[in-house]
Amino acid sequence: MFIVNDLIALLAANLILNQALGTSTLFIAANNRRNLTWTAVAITLFTTVGSFAAFFVAAFLPESVRDLTLLIYTLIISIIYALILSAMFFFSRNLFDRIKKYVHISAFNCAVMGTLFTITDRARADASFMHLGDFVLSGLEAGIGFVLTSLILTAAYRKLNSAKVPSSFRGFPAMLIYLGIISMAVYALK
Repeated sequence: MFIVNDLIALLAANLILNQALGTSTLFIAANNRRNLTWTAVAITLFTTVGSFAAFFVAAFLPESVRDLTLLIYTLIISIIYALILSAMFFFSRNLFDRIKKYVHISAFNCAVMGTLFTITDRARADASFMHLGDFVLSGLEAGIGFVLTSLILTAAYRKLNSAKVPSSFRGFPAMLIYLGIISMAVYALK
C-alpha cells in the first residue's frame, strides 16, 4: 500500500503541474514512442543523480547561504549535463548524435529542478527524511512519475490533436484541459 500511495502522490504531483513540472517536455515526449523513451530515461537520470547531489547540498550547506540553493542546483545539473554529454560522445558518436537532443531538453527541465527543490523542502520539513537513500529514491520516483504521466499523455495525444477537436482547442489548450481533468481524478484517489 505504501508504494501505491507514493506512486499516486507522484503522479498527482506531476499531473497537477505542481510547480510546473515539465509540461512542455511532456508534450514533446507524448509526440511518439522514441521521444517518450529517451526523454523518460534522461529525466529519470537527471532527477536521480541530481537528488544524490541535492542530499549533500541540503546536509552541508550552511543556513546563511541557503539563498544560493538555486545557483548551486543549476551548477550541479550543469555538471551532470556536461558529464553525460561527454561520456556519450566518447562512448559512441552515433549514440551521441541520436540522443543528445533528449539530454538537452531534459537537463534544465522544470521537472528536474522542481524535484530537487521538492525533495529538499520535504527533508527540511521532516528530519527523518534526511538520508541519502531517501533523496535518491525520491529522485527515482519523480522520474518514474514523469514516465507514468507521459504515458497517460501519450494515450490521449492523437485524439486531442485530431480534426474532431475544434481548432481553437487543438494541441496545447486541449492537453492542458485534459491534464486538469485527469489530475483532479488522480488527486481524488490520494
